[in-house]
Amino acid sequence: MDNLISGTKVASLLQQEIERETQDLFNLTGKRPNLTVIIVGNNPASLAYVKNKHKFATLVGFDSNTITLPVDILESELLEQVVALNNDDRVNGILVQLPLPKHINEQNVIRAINPLKDVDGFHPEQVGNLSIGIDSFTLKPCTPSGIITLLNSHDIKIDGSHAVIIGRSNIVGKPIANMLLSLDATVSICHSKTPNLKDFTKNADILIVAIGKSKFVTADMIKDGAVVIDVGINRGEDGLLVGDVDFENVKGKAAFITPVPGGVGPMTIAMLMKNTLQAFKNQLI
Repeated sequence: MDNLISGTKVASLLQQEIERETQDLFNLTGKRPNLTVIIVGNNPASLAYVKNKHKFATLVGFDSNTITLPVDILESELLEQVVALNNDDRVNGILVQLPLPKHINEQNVIRAINPLKDVDGFHPEQVGNLSIGIDSFTLKPCTPSGIITLLNSHDIKIDGSHAVIIGRSNIVGKPIANMLLSLDATVSICHSKTPNLKDFTKNADILIVAIGKSKFVTADMIKDGAVVIDVGINRGEDGLLVGDVDFENVKGKAAFITPVPGGVGPMTIAMLMKNTLQAFKNQLI
């Protein structure tokens, strides 16, 4: 499909760029970026995500460590582990795999991470920098950064466009809105309480869908020639992965569209590696 935005292809190119720069920096400094991931418990989905992150980090030449902690660990003990990594000069990027067990306050853990090592981009300092447009040293959330990279990879016009986002999470909806605003788009954020949703979606030049509802966006909800970015990952009745967009029926109306799988997903891990490399460079200064 000529209108397909392949995150797999763009992530592969980004991987090559990161690998080259990592090797160049190693030749200059004798050091490699280090990404350390903390996982609590044995949630199968989390274990799979961490395995993929470790694989990608190794491919681009990073040092990669995983710290596995028991599911019943005390919050105070987890915070002590984070502080130890903050103080370890060998560690450039820290990622605590979410979700955490219910007895642990995720925000307390996120706030404990040194912002310079917060490669997820979730720390309040990073969020604040993003919202007011400070780029220097700011590590931006990976999925929204991946979306912007995908749009740029296909020379999709952002400035002056009307971007509609369905979803207001701290991980995707809010940060992508700030990024698009900084690039001079007009942004509408929609959610479960938005009346007449179709009135917004049918006027979107760029539609970003991140609500976790299988095939929620149908062909009658978009205008001809819209760019559709599907962030959703859902398991269909047949066991296959599907997005929040009814891909088969929407693809004929869209100017560009991301598939699921193979769209936004691969970009999230690629941007995590880009953030880790940037954190490494920031800490060299």
